[in-house]
Amino acid sequence: MKQVTVESLKELVRAGRGLIPATMVIKNGTLVNVMSSEIYKADVAVYKDTIVAIGNVEDYIGKDTEIVDATGKYITPGLIDGHIHSECSKLSITSYAKAVVPCGTTSMISGLDEYISVAGLEGLKEIFDEIEKSPLKVFWGAPHQTPYTIPQSTIAYNFTKETHEEVQKWSQCFGVWETVREFIQEEDENTLGAIVEANKNRLPVFGCAPMARGKELNGYLCGGVRLDHESYDHEEVVEKMRNGMHMLIRESSVTHFLKENMRAVTEVNPAFARRVSFCTDDVTASDVLEKGHLDNVVRLTIEQGIDPMTAIQMATINSAEAYRIDHLIGSVTPGKIADILLVDNLENFKVDTVITNGKIVAKNKKLTYELKAPKRSSVLTSKLKCDKVTGEDFKFKVAQKDGKVKVLSMNVIGPFVRKRRDAILNVENHFVQPDVENDVLMVSVIERFGRNGNKSLGFCSGWKLKKGAMASSAAPDDNNIVVLGANPEDMAVAVNHLIENGGGQVVVCDGKVIEFLPLPVGGICSDDEPEEIARIEKLLSKAANELGCDLPEPLMYMFFLPITAIPDYAITDVGPVDCIALKTFNPILEENL
Repeated sequence: MKQVTVESLKELVRAGRGLIPATMVIKNGTLVNVMSSEIYKADVAVYKDTIVAIGNVEDYIGKDTEIVDATGKYITPGLIDGHIHSECSKLSITSYAKAVVPCGTTSMISGLDEYISVAGLEGLKEIFDEIEKSPLKVFWGAPHQTPYTIPQSTIAYNFTKETHEEVQKWSQCFGVWETVREFIQEEDENTLGAIVEANKNRLPVFGCAPMARGKELNGYLCGGVRLDHESYDHEEVVEKMRNGMHMLIRESSVTHFLKENMRAVTEVNPAFARRVSFCTDDVTASDVLEKGHLDNVVRLTIEQGIDPMTAIQMATINSAEAYRIDHLIGSVTPGKIADILLVDNLENFKVDTVITNGKIVAKNKKLTYELKAPKRSSVLTSKLKCDKVTGEDFKFKVAQKDGKVKVLSMNVIGPFVRKRRDAILNVENHFVQPDVENDVLMVSVIERFGRNGNKSLGFCSGWKLKKGAMASSAAPDDNNIVVLGANPEDMAVAVNHLIENGGGQVVVCDGKVIEFLPLPVGGICSDDEPEEIARIEKLLSKAANELGCDLPEPLMYMFFLPITAIPDYAITDVGPVDCIALKTFNPILEENL
C-alpha cells in the first residue's frame, strides 16, 4: 500500500471537495451500497486511486476526466478473499492475479507462508515487490510461526517471536496469520510471543481452529484470536459466532463447506450474516478458470437462499471489517481505494469490468494489459538441496525376515481428514510390502533444504494406485518433497525427477515419467499462464486416475499429507505424526503375526 503524506492528503481532500477534477467518473450505474444495504442509481467519482464521491458527481467532471459508462450495470466493491494460500494454486503472485482479478477478486489476506518456508524473509521481500506491480492487493499477516507442524518439521526459515518483533512493524503487516489452535493450547512460546507483540502493535490475530468447541474454544479465544476460517459444520460456526468470533466460510477447490456452514445463517440466526465472510483457502487454476473465484462463492451463497445484497456484503465489507482494513477497502464510499466492479446481474453475479486503484484492469474475464512476472533471483529459483534417492530409501525394514505385520495406514477421508486404518502386510526379506489390492501404499517425506537429510516412511490409503508413484515439492506446511507409490523404484524415479528439475509435481509408472508440472519459483509455483498450469493439472490427475486413483484432485490430496493441524494423522520429514497426541509414531503396530 502506498504511504500517505501530508501533501497527498491535502490533494485528496481537495479532490473530495470537488476543487480538483476527478480522474475517472463511473456514470449511469446502479450502486450496491454495502454500508447502507441499499441499491440505487448513483455515479462514482475517482481521483487517482481513491473514491472521492458517490451520487450526483457532475461537479467532479473536468475536461480530462475519463468517463466509464455503466448503463445496465451494478457497481459493487471489489471482492476480498479472507484467507488464501495462493501458492497452493501453483501459480505465482503474477499468474494468480491473472486468474482471479478478472473474476472480481481485488484483494486477499495471506501469510505468504509457503514462500517464507522455502525462501525466508529475503524471498518474502521479493514477493512484496512483485505484489506492488500487481492489480491484486495482498494484506499480509505475519505467520504466528513457521512451520505450523507439531513436532516441528524442517524448512528453510523458522519464523519466531523475535522475527515478529521486526516484521510486525513493517508497513505490509496487517496482523498475525493463521494462529493454529494447538500452538495456543500447548502454550507455544513463539506463538504466544507473536500475540503479545500484536497486542503492542494493535494488530488483529487471525485463527485456524477446526473442531474447536467448549473449553478448548474458550481457551483459544482467551489467547486473543479474532476470527476463524475453518469450521466443519454449522453447529461449530454457531458456537464460535456466539462466542464473539468473526467467521469466514471456506469454499475451496477440494473442501466444500459453504452449503453446510451457511445453515448457521439460513436455519439458526439470520443476524449472523453480518459477521460472516468468505475465503477459498486453496484453489487450483483449473477450478478458477472453469468456475470462477469469489464471484462463484457469491453465486453459491445466493443459491443457498441468501439475498444478493447480503452475499455481496459477505464478500466485501464483512471481510474488511473482520480484518480491520475497512478504512481502506470493502465499500464504494469516499476515501476508500477505488477497487470497483461492474456487474451485469446480481443474482448470477457475472463480472463485466474490474477496476483496481482507479484503473480498468480487466474486462470480460481477461486483463486489459500485459502483466509480466519479475525476473527471479536465485533466492526463489535455487535447486532442491537434497541428494538423489534410490528404491532402498522407500523400503520399510523390520527385524523379522518374512511373515506378516500389522501397520497403521493413514486413510484419507476427504482432503482434510485422515483416519486410522489397520492393515496386515506381508514381509519379504525384512521389508514390509505395500499392498495395492487392499489400497495400502508407501508414503515418504524428504527434507529438501539441505538442513539434515531427513527421510520419513509410512503407509497411506485412499489413493487406490495399482502401480506407479507421484510426488510433489509443493506440500504445505513445509514444502518438503512428499511422495507416495505402489513400489519403491517408481517412488525414487519421481523424487529424482523433481530434484533434477528444481521442483514440481510428477506422476511416474514403470520407471518412466508420465506427466510433469515444473514449479521453478521456490519449487512451489510457476510464472506460466493459468491456462497452461490448468492444462497440466488435468494431465497429472488423468495420469493418476489411469493408475487407479479415483480422487478428484490426487496431487492436492497428497500434498496436504504433511499438515499436522488436520485430524488425525500426517507425515512430515520427521516421521508419521499422530495429530491428536502431537507426536510421531511407529506405523508398525504388531510384528510376527
